[in-house]
Amino acid sequence: MNATRRIARALMLGCALTLASGLALATSTLAQDITLRASHQFPGGKGDPRDEMVQMIARDVEAANVGLKIQVFPGASLFKANEQWGAITKGQLDITSFPLDYASGRVPQFSATLMPGLVRNFDRADRLNESPFMQEIKALIEKNGALVIADAWLSGAFASKKGCITGPDSIKGQVTRAAGPAFEQMLAAAGASIASMPSSEIYSGMQTGVLDATNTSSESFVSYRLFEQVKCLTAPGENAIWFMYEPVLMSKQSFDRLNPAQQKALLDAGKKAQAWFATEVRKGDQKLIDTYKKAGVEVVEMSAADYDAWLKVAQESSYKNFAEKVKGGDELIKKALSVQ
Repeated sequence: MNATRRIARALMLGCALTLASGLALATSTLAQDITLRASHQFPGGKGDPRDEMVQMIARDVEAANVGLKIQVFPGASLFKANEQWGAITKGQLDITSFPLDYASGRVPQFSATLMPGLVRNFDRADRLNESPFMQEIKALIEKNGALVIADAWLSGAFASKKGCITGPDSIKGQVTRAAGPAFEQMLAAAGASIASMPSSEIYSGMQTGVLDATNTSSESFVSYRLFEQVKCLTAPGENAIWFMYEPVLMSKQSFDRLNPAQQKALLDAGKKAQAWFATEVRKGDQKLIDTYKKAGVEVVEMSAADYDAWLKVAQESSYKNFAEKVKGGDELIKKALSVQ
């Protein structure tokens, strides 16, 4: 009887070990099968730091060996630029590098992240990231179904096929693209006509005569080769009125289905990419100037007087409109302006 019991126990132990081994293998296989899809509108493999940022996150996540991979779809090859917010908040897309103001039609408060003159320089942008202003913005992002994996602020410039854009008078009569409603309102108040489109369509807009002028990020001015279309570039310089928040976002639905190790790997990769981007993006303005001068484009900068004149136009148009029409808008602007 004792021998029979020993045999039975051995068989039971063997079955248990086999089952445990099978479950471990199945769990490992399932983990390895998790592939996230990342989308953005920017050119891939051409040095755009927004693409590089997402690619870096993908490489570091895979290197963490937690059963997670990220497949990157650059150049709006998976979703069009303006479709990405809806896709990521609904869980149809996992990760995106996204100009947040593009979603201001759905969340009007996001226009504050592309408000003329609100940021001015990179050091202040870094301080904004930890401020009550950005805490409120990030709470709205999360409320709508996404979360920030990495912060990213970009400076921007102006350019025209007709001449140099300096003070408000220089934009009058030109058909101009602006990145969002706040800039559109300011430029319209200065006498420009507005044509709305994502940055990925500016080149064709200028090539076909739809646009005379544009403003966009320094990186987009280089990546989209707009130097082939314009006569004069107004570089950001010391008096930049254009700064835009373009974070790496993740769908909350996608994030919540990851295990703790995968979540940590993703957040760690995002933190590392954010630090890299903050250093790299500062080089972008000089690269912009060098690229455009080499292409024979005239390059100028706004003076302090030009900046003040634009700020006055903005306060009477986009700032005023934002405060009146957006819930909590006036308080949100005050929070941003209070950051020294």
